[in-house]
Amino acid sequence: MLSEREIVQTESVRAYRCGFIAIVGRPNVGKSTLMNHLIGQKISITSKKAQTTRHKVTGIYTDADAQLVFVDTPGFQTDHRNALNDRLNLNVTEAMGGVDVIVFVVEAMRFTDADRTVLKQLPGHTPVVLVANKTDKEKAKDTFALQAFIDGVMREFPFSGSATVSAKHGLRIALLLETLKPYLPESVPLYPEDMVTDKSSRFLAMEIVREKLFRYLGEELPYAVNVEVERFKEENGVWHIYIAVLVDKENQKPIIIGKGGEKLKKISTEARLDMEKLFDVKVFLKVWVKVKSGWADDVRFLNELGM
Repeated sequence: MLSEREIVQTESVRAYRCGFIAIVGRPNVGKSTLMNHLIGQKISITSKKAQTTRHKVTGIYTDADAQLVFVDTPGFQTDHRNALNDRLNLNVTEAMGGVDVIVFVVEAMRFTDADRTVLKQLPGHTPVVLVANKTDKEKAKDTFALQAFIDGVMREFPFSGSATVSAKHGLRIALLLETLKPYLPESVPLYPEDMVTDKSSRFLAMEIVREKLFRYLGEELPYAVNVEVERFKEENGVWHIYIAVLVDKENQKPIIIGKGGEKLKKISTEARLDMEKLFDVKVFLKVWVKVKSGWADDVRFLNELGM
């Protein structure tokens, strides 16, 4: 017969929850920013431009009573059909297939046909929590108007619950974590408690460079570029990382390089500083630009990039 102490310990183990959560929504509703705040560390790239996320990025949050494994997905793309966007949309639907709960992110006070398109992709057998983001914006500060907006969206789909956050400012993130925990199955944690992502350092370095490209280039060019790591090795305590920026056309190279190489230097310097902060090591980073025509429609190449 179990002692009282053993019974308490057994109940404690049974009460621990662990599961997978997909974060989905149309482009530019703040999914990546939300993920970074949920796990308390930046692992998913952010930009004011839509469609910056191209890979499923897994972030892990662990506390005393639960481990939440978040999957940040690309924004579901309804325009500009090519092999890349088809692959991104497939990533979204695949990510929703094996999770315990889905977080459907919308921009507070703005619900569009693009949001409805994403809703149509949601599986009927998985709980979906509506999250209204960007509640720091002026239109969303009216509590009654915000609640009316949420009530209206809730009528669009059989949501299991709802929450409001400002991912940019980290507001009500802890409350959202508590809202999600009951949807997870009782389970021991799947990952070490100090692990925040299952992505490799190589992958994270590539994403950091891509974020800087989105941040410092014009509105259209970032969507015609990608990056690949050509070399990643450690020598005498220094990480040597060599990353190629891929463009579609020769005339796009000088746009990225900039006058006298200043733009590429700025992108490289800021990326290196972010890498040193994230990896806590000294980094030597070399970034250059090369032409690979038609990469966004090259299915085999997209497979090589892990998309």
